[in-house]
Amino acid sequence: MTAAKDEEYITDNDFKDFEKYHCKDIRTYPKYRKNHVPAPFLPMSRKEMDKLGWDSCDIIIVTGDAYIDHPSFCTSIVGRYLESFGFRVGVISQPDWHSKDAFMTLGRPNLFFGVNAGNMDSMINHYTADRKIRSDDAYTPGNVAGRRPDRAVTVYTQRVREAYKDIPVIIGGIEASLRRLAHYDYWSDTVKNSVLPDSKADILVFGNGERPLAEIAMRLAAGESVREIRDVRGTAVMVKKALPEWVGIDSTTVDTPGFIEPEPNPYCVMCHTDDGGKENPSAGGEAIPFTAEDVPQNSSQVTGASDRKISLEKKLHDREYILLPSVQDVKQDRRLYAHVRRIFIRECNPECARALVQKHGERYVWVNPPTFPLSSAELDYVYALPFRRVPHPAYKGQEIPAFEMIKNSVSIMRGCFGGCSFCSIVAHEGKRIQSRSEKSILKELKEISEKTPGFTGVISDLGGPSANMYGLGCTNARMRSLCRKPSCLYPTPCRFLNKDHGRLIQLYRDARALPFIKKILIASGVRIDLALFDENYIRELVTYHVGGHLKIAPEHMAPEVLELMLKPDEKIYYDFKKLFDRYSSEAGKKQYIIPYFMSSHPGSTVASMINLAVWLKRNDFQVDQVQNFYPTPMSGASAMYYTGFNPYRPITRETEPDVFVAKGDVARRRQKAILRYHDPDNYETVREALIELNMPQFIGRGAGALVPPYDPLTEGRGKVRGRSGSGKPDGRGKPAGNSFGRDGRRFGSSQGGSGVKHGKGSGQPDRHSQGNGGFGKNNGRKNGKKSPVK
Repeated sequence: MTAAKDEEYITDNDFKDFEKYHCKDIRTYPKYRKNHVPAPFLPMSRKEMDKLGWDSCDIIIVTGDAYIDHPSFCTSIVGRYLESFGFRVGVISQPDWHSKDAFMTLGRPNLFFGVNAGNMDSMINHYTADRKIRSDDAYTPGNVAGRRPDRAVTVYTQRVREAYKDIPVIIGGIEASLRRLAHYDYWSDTVKNSVLPDSKADILVFGNGERPLAEIAMRLAAGESVREIRDVRGTAVMVKKALPEWVGIDSTTVDTPGFIEPEPNPYCVMCHTDDGGKENPSAGGEAIPFTAEDVPQNSSQVTGASDRKISLEKKLHDREYILLPSVQDVKQDRRLYAHVRRIFIRECNPECARALVQKHGERYVWVNPPTFPLSSAELDYVYALPFRRVPHPAYKGQEIPAFEMIKNSVSIMRGCFGGCSFCSIVAHEGKRIQSRSEKSILKELKEISEKTPGFTGVISDLGGPSANMYGLGCTNARMRSLCRKPSCLYPTPCRFLNKDHGRLIQLYRDARALPFIKKILIASGVRIDLALFDENYIRELVTYHVGGHLKIAPEHMAPEVLELMLKPDEKIYYDFKKLFDRYSSEAGKKQYIIPYFMSSHPGSTVASMINLAVWLKRNDFQVDQVQNFYPTPMSGASAMYYTGFNPYRPITRETEPDVFVAKGDVARRRQKAILRYHDPDNYETVREALIELNMPQFIGRGAGALVPPYDPLTEGRGKVRGRSGSGKPDGRGKPAGNSFGRDGRRFGSSQGGSGVKHGKGSGQPDRHSQGNGGFGKNNGRKNGKKSPVK
């Protein structure tokens, strides 16, 4: 590959461009109190403050989780991080939100309140994908449910305002991050406002919050008013008019951008190109008619953007914002809602993203461009903070399930370039991988051996949002600075993507060589299409780091569904399984793959689910737990679910909704039941679907049949249909919750496809994990095998 003169090919994706992008290394901030000594635990009571000799806190963090002083939990990371600059930081954990009293236990902070719902969105924490109330909470001592309110960020902020009207309130974490604009709310089946005006907070921090939080805290400490802090990257604020010197562009002018030669246009998401990379005019469509009345004062509307070439000098789009349809418009017009999601998906790269502006009533939500990623040195700084790695003593040894799960795991990176449509990691953390240094990771392993009670030498995970993206990224600096593609892996891995797993392999080897380590398991999800580019990684993983079962997430096998998920086809699964089996055999181990699948994803019809059930049957899988698709705020798949439009393709006024969506409890339960075709409780549902689709060949007692013929002696009327995944006996004497092949071997549970994928480093107990950020911490297909059923 020959590099052009104006291109810089790179092998190291570590962020080092502080001067170029006018940002500050977080390690260089001066201390607010030079002689400040870190607290044993961040105080949760006045008594603890008295012991520390504090008359007040500078910053108080309110959280919906138990306070666990461990770097997998958002409150601990943010609290220790701010403490490192000499701030006195207190924590109010899981307060009684019915009155303001619990929010006054630590007194009035000198600078601000920080509010987060916890490591999980409070609504996902409270409700299943079927909107049933959960009976437990893994982030609460004793696994007790009900210790936080629905929409905790809004409720907590309102109580703080009642207690102290004049104290600035900064909101963040996954719940706030994914609600920074008007968003579809699955639980009420409505479009809701941005959480910023509803909560009446001063500033919303989205994504990984270390860089913006340091700037906000220092500016407040210097005496600046919170109303003057409007321009911090990675934040959203309310404004009455455009910020000074910013230029406005209507959102409809950027849906058909120009081209970049000689490379294919990275602005054109998944559209076909021809003529040497020039944009195919038919792919763009015409702009949605838009009124100019919504343009804020002191701004100009730029027209003709689609006729311009995007120059290298314009790549930062400095002082440029995109005016989105107002909240009232998107509530009334689903096409406009999908259009907004399309723009949002394309504006997540901090190197070229523009500010987003959306009218709410008489004011505007102003979302600044995303913050720049942390360098390895900065990330090492964060993880070297004095964490005690145990829950606060106030819990008196009560078990907290989320802590028990991750106490012996290490987060080695942040971000994900997979871009799955149902996942919110890119919207939250970004697709630029932020990797810790090997030295920092090995040091944390030593701390685990020294600080974790009962440590046996087994590490439960070295991972992140993905297990195998550590140290990887774009090898072309120019393309990286311009790219707006949602995924570096779909439809095929980008040719500019570094796919060499050598650095990760060496990390595994160095970690295994530590004298206090007996075994290191990899629990984070392996991106198998990426792993196939480096067989050495698969060999290393299978030989040393699989504890009998390896979890992967193909999510589906129907091409029409995989296309909307932005996931690879079934050929990838078989290619990976072949190597997995080969290296397991060479290692003399009997190991199995546990594939995760999801039902009711947009695009998934009853025929799609029958397809998948036949695939499971042919591959000897029986899954006893199936996760229905969970629409979460701001994800692309959630936009499909709500609107029927695909936001990954151009949307015009002439575009018609073309995505099938299974809505309603009956339709969703039906899809879920089909994947558990082997459960007698579901026989009737599966038979009805097969008869409806004219597929009687799958009803019978032969090897290829999904269900037997109706038998009144064994299928009494007392059966409850669609009881899959309930944890109750399945009618055959086996407890639900495990998966067995036809030969009786265990394949594990299938809980695929929650709206937000497992974000390692966030302490999530299941695939609803959502990372750490702010005040908190994922047409036809080529080369795929034909589906077993058409």
